[in-house]
Amino acid sequence: MPNLFYEEPDSDRWLPFDRYPRKLIRRMVRGKPRVGGQQRVFLNLCAGLDRLGVKYRINDYGHIRRHPDELACIIGKPHVLDKMSWKNPILFGAAVYSHPLADPDLLKRLPIRKVLVPCEWMRVMCEPYWGDKVAAWPVGIDTERWKPIQNLESRKQKAEMADTSSGLRPPSPRSGEGNADGKTTDFLIYDKVMWGHDRYDGQLIQPIRDKLIKRGLSFLEIRYGYYEEQDFHSLLQHCKAMIFLCEHETQGIAYQQALACGVPILAWDRGGFWQDPEFYPHRVKFAPVSSVPYWDDRCGLKYADASEFSIRLDEFWQKLESGSFRPRDYILENLTLKKCAQQYLQLFAAAQ
Repeated sequence: MPNLFYEEPDSDRWLPFDRYPRKLIRRMVRGKPRVGGQQRVFLNLCAGLDRLGVKYRINDYGHIRRHPDELACIIGKPHVLDKMSWKNPILFGAAVYSHPLADPDLLKRLPIRKVLVPCEWMRVMCEPYWGDKVAAWPVGIDTERWKPIQNLESRKQKAEMADTSSGLRPPSPRSGEGNADGKTTDFLIYDKVMWGHDRYDGQLIQPIRDKLIKRGLSFLEIRYGYYEEQDFHSLLQHCKAMIFLCEHETQGIAYQQALACGVPILAWDRGGFWQDPEFYPHRVKFAPVSSVPYWDDRCGLKYADASEFSIRLDEFWQKLESGSFRPRDYILENLTLKKCAQQYLQLFAAAQ
């Protein structure tokens, strides 16, 4: 039975134990906290294990202390490594450090059997430091929640309209998920530009807005860290396609949620160096990276820079209109909750 450990950091600020009333006050004032990317990794792994019928323990420190021979599966975050003096062998990840240099003595000070990172390019970046102890593992996407519900509801409504007594007939369906009935907006611009946002807004995002307007294409915008997950889910039901903007991604759960909803993506995939300013360029220069590390031709199209955007936009729109993309099929084949949880169990077994 896997022993899973995950906690959000919440330390005292002014007085001993003041984190507890502060947490309560935050909940009362701000409402339910947003689920971040690393927490989503933990929650989706648990959901995948549930679907496989696999039992597991969560944050049972008493049990793990009493059984120092059992594997501790520390999903993250890294501060959990300091919660106790670990004697157990550890499977660590995939919510790990940004780079091994953040904890250069990690493998020396802790009995870690395996470190999981979210994608292959990150595995290659970490390999010089962690050797064969590092492996790539993505968490699965909940394809029951993230699906093209709007399409199904629209078809149902049109079927109801096709009542012989009324003489109404539904319009002919358009082929392809990206052209599905019920979609009222052409594009959702997903802004996850992490560094130098003001500069990129002028150089990258505004030209995209201008080109969409010039072509008569409608769009909505959403920015990472400023929305509730249910709002993103709702927007995906109204948009035919998504433009994804991020310097690089280790997994990219949000864009994969869009793919699962049958929404093809035109992705800015700039490549080049990993650009985390904590490390680049003074400590780490690693290339190439990707903004869409899990991808094939069914998902959409990619472009490298603003000069290429117009050409790829025209090509993307033609393929979208012809129904050439099948993004949900890619997710169903590669990134379901059950499939990824099964892969985790294989790594779990190998690490024992």
